[in-house]
Amino acid sequence: MLAEAVCKNQGFTYSPSESLWWKHGYSSENDFIYVTTHNLSPQQLQDLSDEVGENSLLVCCAAFRGKTDQFPNLTVKKIPKMLLHSCEWAHDDYSLNVANLPMANTADLHFAKPTKEKEKTNATMDLFGDLS
Repeated sequence: MLAEAVCKNQGFTYSPSESLWWKHGYSSENDFIYVTTHNLSPQQLQDLSDEVGENSLLVCCAAFRGKTDQFPNLTVKKIPKMLLHSCEWAHDDYSLNVANLPMANTADLHFAKPTKEKEKTNATMDLFGDLS
């Protein structure tokens, strides 16, 4: 979610690569973006620069150390706080897709029959036999 938002914010097309871990999106044939919430050290930036090779890579991270002008193929930016704060962190999603649940067999359900007194009041019964 964050990588997609940063791509859109920076004018890149979100399209994560299945083979290259650092390629989260692109803006041209040789211009890519990598998004991470980690703090990047100079050694990590060097490793990333070596991995990218002749391509150009925009690195969006939470923070970084070192001088970025050492890496001609990397442009390093901090992720905008607006985007970081709009994402939910440490939150499990327990969403349930109920669109394709199997239907219950109504023959197996037992409904309580209303008494004559309840029929007179035009009350309806719920599944548990209570008036609603």
